[in-house]
Amino acid sequence: MAPWIFSVLNDLFQAGRGTNTTFLTDQQVPGADLTGKWIIITGSNNGVGFEAAKSFASWGANLILACREPPAWEQHPTAAVNECKDLATANGHSSTIEWWAIDMADLSSVEAFAQKWLQCDRALDILCNNAGIAEPTQQTRITKDGFQAVHQINFLSHVLLTLRLLPSLARSAEPRVICTTSCYHHLGLFDLDHVNGEPGSRGNDYRNNKLYFQMWVVEMQSRLLKRPEYLHITINGVHPGFVASGIWDGLANAGGTPSGLNLLLRYVAITTQQGGLAISHAATSAEFGPDPKRQGVSAGNGRGGGKYINRIWEAPMKSHCNDPEARSRLWIKLDEELGLQEKGLLKGLGL
Repeated sequence: MAPWIFSVLNDLFQAGRGTNTTFLTDQQVPGADLTGKWIIITGSNNGVGFEAAKSFASWGANLILACREPPAWEQHPTAAVNECKDLATANGHSSTIEWWAIDMADLSSVEAFAQKWLQCDRALDILCNNAGIAEPTQQTRITKDGFQAVHQINFLSHVLLTLRLLPSLARSAEPRVICTTSCYHHLGLFDLDHVNGEPGSRGNDYRNNKLYFQMWVVEMQSRLLKRPEYLHITINGVHPGFVASGIWDGLANAGGTPSGLNLLLRYVAITTQQGGLAISHAATSAEFGPDPKRQGVSAGNGRGGGKYINRIWEAPMKSHCNDPEARSRLWIKLDEELGLQEKGLLKGLGL
């Protein structure tokens, strides 16, 4: 068998593993004591982000629900905040839970959100980069910043947010960054010449950006490990599962939901509650915490970051994620798109 055929078949197999419908129980995701911890989670007014926020609230965390003003078909963040507060109270916690507006389709909004947090002068314990949209099939939306919407909302804005919040994360004893990637990253194409979805691009912008996101997770972790002040930070990508969530509602309202997808959502997809557990597990389990042998730190007994987690199980990544040269090219491309070096966001992390 030709090597490229084996590679394609392996990617299809790994992507297919993402449809695992194993029901997660309290024994598999037992939760953690998050009393006093601060968590920011983007896209948390509905879907898997909201379910993860509910778990965090039940476990005692202080929460910032980072969400845009939503369209009519989505739950409003104020309702999400109220439900999380009720859960916290019911479990005996007196937590701070707030909605802070952020629009991932507007880089100035991301910058303003980050500055608002940094001005609070708090350590950030967990950052969940979860917000995302499905890719329209009938139209291509370009943001005010000039980027294809999927590229910016699902990927670029989270890169910017994470780098801005690094000083706050570094102040925590065991900080974690959780990025909602996808099993679809195995079907993505590494095509930096058309990274913004320009004419001539190959493949699907959604899965391509999930590949870029997972590649960035691995590269980011490798660079964090080279800086003494960042050794204790772990960053992982997690596929929450094939979930019947609100991410598909926007696609339906744009008239772009294929009938085949509707059948899969009805008969194959897992619930948002089950998908949310994947995020909360990655954010709290010892398994995906700091690895003292790898990182040279005393805290933690996990296996470290730079992983791809298929629901709650570590799984292989697409080959590009393990290619330092390809990851470096992506890192340079991100600097070109976001002006990271000019903003002073690559100090100690290099190009």
